[in-house]
Amino acid sequence: MPHLTLEYSNNLASFSPALALAALNTAMFDSGLFSEPDIKSRAFALEHFQVGIRPAPRAFAHVRIALLAGRSEAERKELAEAVLAALRSAVDAPTGAEIQLSVETVDLDRGSYAKAVLNG
Repeated sequence: MPHLTLEYSNNLASFSPALALAALNTAMFDSGLFSEPDIKSRAFALEHFQVGIRPAPRAFAHVRIALLAGRSEAERKELAEAVLAALRSAVDAPTGAEIQLSVETVDLDRGSYAKAVLNG
């Protein structure tokens, strides 16, 4: 735990999802809430998306952090702010474009979460 999912519009110029995930994982680890091997992340480029209703140069990136229930609101808020700062550093805003960045945390039910670690 946790699972981090980055969704981003595929019109983000010069965006490197690999570099973004590395920065996001570092922010997660630096929070002190998770052990290093427990942080899992993935990124999905969205080919079909719309921001607003008017044609304009717009893009977005959204991070969803799923973690086991039990973290305080303050811990989740601090984590979201740290991950947002890391995301900001990974996204360049071209002149004249609007890029919206957001982060949310979602609690997973401890009672129904199952995990196995295989070592070969």
